Amino acid sequence: MNRRTIARRAQAGFTLIELMIVVAIIGILAAVALPAYQDYTKRAKVSEVVLAASACRTTISEVVQSASTASLPSADTWGCESASQTSKYVLSVKTSGVGVVTVTATGTNDSKIDGKTLDLVPYVSDTTALATTDKGKQIFKWVCKPGATDPIDARFLPGSCRG
Repeated sequence: MNRRTIARRAQAGFTLIELMIVVAIIGILAAVALPAYQDYTKRAKVSEVVLAASACRTTISEVVQSASTASLPSADTWGCESASQTSKYVLSVKTSGVGVVTVTATGTNDSKIDGKTLDLVPYVSDTTALATTDKGKQIFKWVCKPGATDPIDARFLPGSCRG
């Protein structure tokens, strides 16, 4: 036998230790990636909750801007509310007398999200929230944040709602 034949036999495959190292690396990567992926999917579900609040945003903006002498609507009479489940992840949509939209989440199978709320607050200036006397004004911006009562865990909120 010559050296070439011996070298070919020695390099015929992977050793057991090499295979074990590869399996360990894959296991470590999976252990890191799975929790991050689960949080990502929950954030995607919460984004539907934000979308439900955004639907009310247009209605409230139009009502406030077009109101002249009449007063602003009272709580839950803006025309965009829903007391029943409107989608897979939205349990209800409620409004306050000053246009704050509160959406309650459901269906995510996470106690830090289900039954919790998210608020969308209208502002007439950079620092002043809408008041009942602000008829005819234009909404300057909307601020998305965890609900005032029973808020959704902040780590599941989209970046625009983390403030």
